[in-house]
Amino acid sequence: MPIDGDGILCEHPSDTAPHKGAERMDLTMLNDLSALIWGVGLLTLLLGTGVLLSIRCRFFQFYGWRKILHRTFGSLRRKSDTARQSGGLTQLQTFSAALAAAMGTGNVIGVSAALLIGGAGAVFWMWISALLGMMLSYGENVLAVRYAYTRSDGTRIGGPMAYLSRGLRCPVLAGIYALCCIAASLGMGNMTQTGAIASLAQDAFSLSPILVGVVTAVLLGMIILRGAKGVGGVLQWLMPVLAAGYMLACLVVILRNASALPGVISQILRGAFGISAIGGGVAGNALCCAIRTGLRHGVFSNEAGLGSSALVHANMDSNDGTLQGLWSMVEVALDTLVCCTLTALAILSSGAVSGSGSTSASAALTCAFSGVFGDISPQVLSIFTALFAFCTLIGWCCCGEQAVRYLFGHRGILPYRILFCLMAFTGAAVPLYTAWTLSDIANGLMALPNLLALLLLCRRIDLPDFIMKSKSSGKLCASCRKVRQKNKKVSKCC
Repeated sequence: MPIDGDGILCEHPSDTAPHKGAERMDLTMLNDLSALIWGVGLLTLLLGTGVLLSIRCRFFQFYGWRKILHRTFGSLRRKSDTARQSGGLTQLQTFSAALAAAMGTGNVIGVSAALLIGGAGAVFWMWISALLGMMLSYGENVLAVRYAYTRSDGTRIGGPMAYLSRGLRCPVLAGIYALCCIAASLGMGNMTQTGAIASLAQDAFSLSPILVGVVTAVLLGMIILRGAKGVGGVLQWLMPVLAAGYMLACLVVILRNASALPGVISQILRGAFGISAIGGGVAGNALCCAIRTGLRHGVFSNEAGLGSSALVHANMDSNDGTLQGLWSMVEVALDTLVCCTLTALAILSSGAVSGSGSTSASAALTCAFSGVFGDISPQVLSIFTALFAFCTLIGWCCCGEQAVRYLFGHRGILPYRILFCLMAFTGAAVPLYTAWTLSDIANGLMALPNLLALLLLCRRIDLPDFIMKSKSSGKLCASCRKVRQKNKKVSKCC
């Protein structure tokens, strides 16, 4: 089954659309090209690069979380005026924007579809994909800060374009990446999201897609046309509240069915390795399906390897690459290890996958949440999913702006924002079936040069201080040395 740009494994709109002749042939060719790009080769390259970077960084994503959380959320207590002076985003706003770009409809409908296709075992391989993806995001952000530069006209260049042009010394690849990023931001990050919002509003509240498109475009314009101040001011409260509200709803469903959790965990572990519940045999087809579905959904959900995290973090004028890398690891963990896992546990513990009697992902979700929200569960889920999609719109606008800034400088930002709003209306009002496939192709073309850069520049990826130092030596990391200058009582490192 096709997968949209945010990780929703679903029936492609073009499969049921009334196309004829040459138009049908064009769609078939695009689907074949998308399947070729996002085949086993690219997924292997994504995960293989994650393994290589994990070895390079000593697998600290498995054991360093106490220090990672201390370094990231602890840094929020230190006030900085850098972002205000540069007109960029603060650290909290950057974190919220990056989370918005990654955490979208795939965390809700996408997980349900993955369970229907790959079974409970897909959850385990989704975890593996996230653990390896953390190192991809970490490497992207470290390299982006390392090679960031300012042009003579004052334009600051960051993200993958910086390490493709300055690290690999290949401006052509940087330009290709920027063009694909703009296409992806208008496709996956825009039209497919507004299309999802319009569809949800029509199904749950019988609202006209054109009306939804107008309202969405106006609200989006009111936010992004104000620049970093508008984007950061909205996302720094909307994204945390939305994510927390959805996770709390999932927790309520899980706690309501807590007695089923031991069986669910067993189901996930058995399904991950294709072990049949009857007889204990290993089913090869089930194993392959669980691995393929789980890994693929994990990659599409957190977007590690595409460079989108580094694009968003480029909106913050920071010289600490390892700190931005650690923040990106937290984003991947919250997106996949926390949010997607809670969705999966809510569905599996309620028995919705087998009890809904339908192969529809939305029907399984509705069945899972109906025990808590009753008859209004479709409306509640529609509101959550639509808000996630709207946040993704704002987050991907930040990504596209970085690419526009690289290609056209500051003069291209305002026209891009206006075009972004117009495309939001178009995606909601007009059923553009090819937008889904073109988005997949653009994402794949973003991943290829980005992964090439990560492989060739992996020796330039700095390790965090707490990995390099030895605790027994009594040395302090850079952050703790700064704290000790103000407070001499500090004797232990974080």
